[in-house]
Order: sequence, then C-alpha cells, then structure tokens
Amino acid sequence: MSAYSRPNSPRPNSVRSSSGRSSSARPNVARRLPVRSRLVALGLGLAIAATGCAGAPGSGSSSASATGGAFPVSVNNCGRTVTVKQQPTRAVALNQGAIEEALALGVQKQMAGTAYLDDKVADKYKDAYASIPVLADKYPTKEVFAQAKPDFALASYASAFSDKAVGTRDELEQQGIPTYLDPFACDNKADRAQVSFDNVWSSLGDIAKLFGQPGNATTVIDAQKTELDAVKQAKAGDGQKVFWWDSQTDTPFTGGNAGGPALVMQAVGATNAFADVDGAWANVPWEKVVAADPDVIVLADASWSTAQSKIDYISNDPALKNLKAVQNKRFITVPFSQTTPGATLVDGAKSVSDQLAALPR
Repeated sequence: MSAYSRPNSPRPNSVRSSSGRSSSARPNVARRLPVRSRLVALGLGLAIAATGCAGAPGSGSSSASATGGAFPVSVNNCGRTVTVKQQPTRAVALNQGAIEEALALGVQKQMAGTAYLDDKVADKYKDAYASIPVLADKYPTKEVFAQAKPDFALASYASAFSDKAVGTRDELEQQGIPTYLDPFACDNKADRAQVSFDNVWSSLGDIAKLFGQPGNATTVIDAQKTELDAVKQAKAGDGQKVFWWDSQTDTPFTGGNAGGPALVMQAVGATNAFADVDGAWANVPWEKVVAADPDVIVLADASWSTAQSKIDYISNDPALKNLKAVQNKRFITVPFSQTTPGATLVDGAKSVSDQLAALPR
C-alpha cells in the first residue's frame, strides 16, 4: 500500500490509495522505447563518466567523485536497511519525483538511466536530464533495466519495485542492486514518513548520502528553506478558500489534509476547502465542491489529466460553471510533479503563491 498511489489514473499505482479505494491500474511496461532507450537496449548505451570537477547541485556540472563520506554507507528506508558498498556510477531513477531528486542533487553524471515522467521536467533540470539515457516512457522491462547495468535504483512509487516493473526490492538486492524508495510511498503504512517539508529534506539528505554527495543536499535544502520562508511571509492565499483538483471528472480527486497539496496551501496561507478530509488525497462528490463554492481552484497539470481539460469540463458543466471561482476565472495551474513530496514541492508552493498574488481580488 502506498500513501501516494491514486485510483483510476494512468500514473504509477500501488495497491491502495490514501482514500482507501483499491486500484489495479498498472503502467504499461511493454510500450515502444524512445530512440535513446533503444540504443541502450542494443548495447550502445552511454558510459556515464565517473570523473570531473564538482559543480553546483542541478547545474549539470557535477562529478561522480564524493564530496564527503566514505563507503559503504547505509540508511534506513521503509523498514529496511539500504547499504551502498561503492559510490554509484550507473544509477537508475524511476518516476519523475525520484528523477528530479537526483537532478536537484546534481548527480546526473552518476546515472545510467531514467524512466516514467508525469509531466515536463523542470526547466532548471532539463539540460542535466537530457544528458541521461531514457530507458522507457513508463517502467522499463526487467531486460531493459538490466541492460543499463545499474548499480543503484531509486523510485517514487512502490509500483516501480514490483514483478510487473523492474523487480522487487528483494530480487534486486540479491542481484547486488541496492534500492531506495521515497519514504512517503512505503508498502507498509507503519513505515511511511509523515508528509512534511522536513521529511522531504531528510529524504534528499539520505539520497545524497547514498550517492556520496552529502554536501549537495545541504546546498539544496538551505536554498529551499529560504524560498519557503519567503512564500510563507507573502501570505498570498490569506482569506482564500481553495479547491485543489488533481484529476478525474466523475468524482474529483482532491488534496486532503495530509499531503503535498495540504503543505502548499498551508505555506501560502490559504484555506483548504477539504481540510476535513483525512489523508493525502481523496475522492469527493461534486455536491460538496458546490457547497464549498471555493474562491480559487488549483489544477494539477499532468499528461493523464491536463489543467485545460479540467477547465473545459468545469466551465461547461451546467451546475459547476456557476461556482464563483469559475465565473471569475480564478484558476491556478501547477505541474503535477510539483504537488507531491519531493525536490520540486517548494517550487510548487512558490508558483501557487505567485499566481495567487496575481489574481484580482
């Protein structure tokens, strides 16, 4: 089970969502690979450089030489001890959250592949992302994953480490491939970390340690703390009731009181229209949205549920088009990848804050 699985959507799912709804949706791992990943499959994959001058995290100029700490290193993750015996030089990141965590830490030269985006990679990471082979549009097959010769794998969702994707964590460990799963997505609910900015930063620190780049995490975290403080001081959402619409039109999927959207709304000083809903995410009936009559609607923009498709739906529905947020076109759009706990969640908070400040009152 994962607190960050979502029912009835094409995104990576675990067994059950935080709303308690079961979901059997799984990524299609047999899709045709992008050109770059076919080169990997043909044995022409890039040999990732393991030397060079260290640069700023996310700058595209980092090296594989450790800036601190000795190997082996170990961290506790989802109820297990993850030990990396040697500094990774051929890591694979699965899911956009894990990909951007690695890119934020500037370890792209220690990577051999990526897979499974939800939306566009953040502009500040696009050059670093382009330097890494893409193994698959969604999850690579076990064969393609193995051809990348990974020495470490990290993922955002438990579904990445399953028999239907690249293999279970136990299987990969037996093959000598240590794995790291974002702590908000642990299979065992008791092992999951509470969603908070502090725990996001703690996870970044663990990942940096496993890559042998602990100093990079310090740089990233310090910058994010400064940016988040500025967002909180701006209080752009003060007095605004917000409906956070993630996806789905039959019964909208919204942010509850314990996930990434809740953190963002708290940071900007807005009122969550569904703060009484426990969990990170939940389905709520449209009748409750109408009763809440929010001042602002935040729309997650993802490949499987675009912001524009949601605007079109709500603007043309006979009942929903009368909501004051719709009548006044008070819509805010944020990439889905900036709504989940990870390296770009603070970016999401800043984006929502800036857009709220720009809305007419």
